[in-house]
Amino acid sequence: MAAVAVWARPASNSGDEASVRLATIRTSEGSRLHVRGTSGYVDVATEARRPDLSTLHALLAGGAAAFDVAAGLTSRDGREYTEADLDAAVPRPNRVLCVGVNYSAHAVEGGRDANPSWPESFMRSASSVLPPYADLVRPALSTGFDYEGELAIVIGAGGRYIPSEEALAAVAGFTIINDGSAREWQRAATQWTPGKNFDASMPIGPEVVTPDEVSIDDLAITTTLNGEVMQAARTSQMIVDVASCVEFFSSFTTLLPGDVIATGTPGGVGFARTPPVWLTPGDVVEVTVEGIGTIRNRVIEDKPAPAGWRWVPSASASGVL
Repeated sequence: MAAVAVWARPASNSGDEASVRLATIRTSEGSRLHVRGTSGYVDVATEARRPDLSTLHALLAGGAAAFDVAAGLTSRDGREYTEADLDAAVPRPNRVLCVGVNYSAHAVEGGRDANPSWPESFMRSASSVLPPYADLVRPALSTGFDYEGELAIVIGAGGRYIPSEEALAAVAGFTIINDGSAREWQRAATQWTPGKNFDASMPIGPEVVTPDEVSIDDLAITTTLNGEVMQAARTSQMIVDVASCVEFFSSFTTLLPGDVIATGTPGGVGFARTPPVWLTPGDVVEVTVEGIGTIRNRVIEDKPAPAGWRWVPSASASGVL
């Protein structure tokens, strides 16, 4: 078996692979792809005179040749932006493929097998994606809104039947997500989809960092709530490692440029604490992955749901209360 395609990253002038940090930034011209320069961020389409490369999806679709254009801009001075200017690192991804219960400590705290024989998996929609520093809205229909800090994989060329030993060649880079979860919706039935797909519940960013920039085998991952550490682990503790995540999902679907794979959260989530810790308006959640960065989101109240809305899971029946 072999991958259909691989993401061939260009070499720098020194002969090493070019290190690149990509960010999507909201400007007066709309959200545009930028690359981290010697200072600030450089607008790829403008500086390279390539209007076709104004988005991350266009860059990934262009393969190694397009990526070489972005890599060639990293030695230029750019413009400084505020955190509020950053859009989602992968705006409107094709799919977010998620591995659930991928750290033993999280499996144990949820009453599951610490060494499962098969990955738990689910999907998120593009509408659930949020910029890395935007306000995180607690859904009006949930009182059990929870945090889940995670490392995420951004697919480059992708392909089908990608063996783990070739997986990193299909990866464009890595980023960070907070897999915000409405627990009573997640547990109301056997499928997790509703609890994982409330609009704007998954911040992603701040950048897409190429694999040569960080060694993802053993990175520290930390989630804090109002400054208190709630989750602390290392990516080496994953049950299904990064390469195997790519291999697993490529077993049943052709991975496409711009797909995102969420690799699971460590132990320490809110539902497993005594008493449970739920996100409430005014809370600030930060997720940091060593070598990649930090996302930070303030929790705010949702607009009220329609009075008498029919579909509201029982918090007590689903274990939230």
